[in-house]
Amino acid sequence: MLLAFDTSSPQVTAAITDGDVVVAERVSDRTMKHGELLAPLIEQVLADAGIDRFDVTALAVGVGPGPFTGLRVGLVTARTLAYVLELPVYGVCSLDVLAVEALDSGAVDGDFVVATDARRKEVYWASYSDGVRTAGPEVERPADLAARLAPGVAVVGEGAVLYGDLLGPGVGPQRPSAGWLGRVVAEERAELLDPEPLYLRRPDAVAAHQPKQVS
Repeated sequence: MLLAFDTSSPQVTAAITDGDVVVAERVSDRTMKHGELLAPLIEQVLADAGIDRFDVTALAVGVGPGPFTGLRVGLVTARTLAYVLELPVYGVCSLDVLAVEALDSGAVDGDFVVATDARRKEVYWASYSDGVRTAGPEVERPADLAARLAPGVAVVGEGAVLYGDLLGPGVGPQRPSAGWLGRVVAEERAELLDPEPLYLRRPDAVAAHQPKQVS
């Protein structure tokens, strides 16, 4: 039994998977509440699956790219649970999870791009060929990404929906799914990473500088 969760998007998603079977999955109905919603969502999917945390044999967590605060909540939770329960924890690029879901669901084939909302009128993106990442992840303005896209290349993810005039029409899933994250780890469909956040820019909040001494 693998417990998977992702906090790289505005929503929180958690799931229990058994191999490639999704036993239970939940997605928060509120956004931007990662700190408040992740722990209750984990408890809910454990209850839905009829197990407790001591039945879990491994953890999977989305490492982003994503906003600093959301990723920090997910990664700290993953590392804490792994330490307390003495479990292995596997990180996966959240764009890779979207790519696998889009490919397996038949939404895309061949070459495509995954683009998610990076806020600040930017997108996180990566390009894929037959499900293998060939470039990225990077953060860029939608217009700059659109300028480098080959004609007719499909774009998966919320970025294509938000900036449909430049990247759309979007196809496939918009935000990462914990159920698919668990399947990706079980089947080793993407590079398995250490549970460290994949930040592509500095956080919005920074420590104040030391005040200058006045002589």
